[in-house]
Amino acid sequence: MTESQTAVRPERRAELAAGLARVRARIADACAAAGRQRDAVTLVAVTKTYPASDVVALAALGVTDVGENRDQEAAPKAEAVADAGAAPRWHFIGQLQRNKARSVVRYADVVQSVDSVRLAAALDAAAGAVRDRPLDVLVQVSIDGDPARGGALPGAADPQRGLDPVAAAVAGADGLRLAGLMAVAPLGWEPDRAFARLAEVAAALRADHPGATELSAGMSGDLESAIGHGATHVRVGSALLGMRPALR
Repeated sequence: MTESQTAVRPERRAELAAGLARVRARIADACAAAGRQRDAVTLVAVTKTYPASDVVALAALGVTDVGENRDQEAAPKAEAVADAGAAPRWHFIGQLQRNKARSVVRYADVVQSVDSVRLAAALDAAAGAVRDRPLDVLVQVSIDGDPARGGALPGAADPQRGLDPVAAAVAGADGLRLAGLMAVAPLGWEPDRAFARLAEVAAALRADHPGATELSAGMSGDLESAIGHGATHVRVGSALLGMRPALR
């Protein structure tokens, strides 16, 4: 990617700065309403479909964490951003196929979407081969327990997708560090109901894994509810960057 492709137009920088100010104000207000410190919540800017130049601009504006959900887009984007001199913390937040593990562990600092023992094993093997430090992992949890959707299943005996087996596999892997949980509010659920349930699941996980303190929940439309129920990371795209370009 050329320098011109990561250059930031002044008008776009102004748009991003305005969006960032609005989102930061929402996070601050939500933290205050919940009686939490503002620095207890990290903004993850979801930059899928947006250009590398936006990531460079956000990094210059003080955004430290960015999220991507497709390896074929994220890998070259991370390289271009690094070439431009920016060094955000990269979160992989999308559904991940095991055959993409070796690519993802080369640029991602965090994988938020581990939901099976097999995927944990693939990431562990890949991380051990190419990384000099463990990869942070959030186990994606299915709040409503629907096995047809992504997410490990709380309370399930399934040895591959039950939350307890998946968390144990991550915690026991030399190349991984169990950092906590990630979830998306199910369609049709009120955010408060979804995130209250997630908080219960997270508390149970911490009883067995005290270091798993991170909770990634809440997006543009429901971040206030997520923060009220203990989210430590909120994943924000459109409210920060504007209307998302169409996927190609």
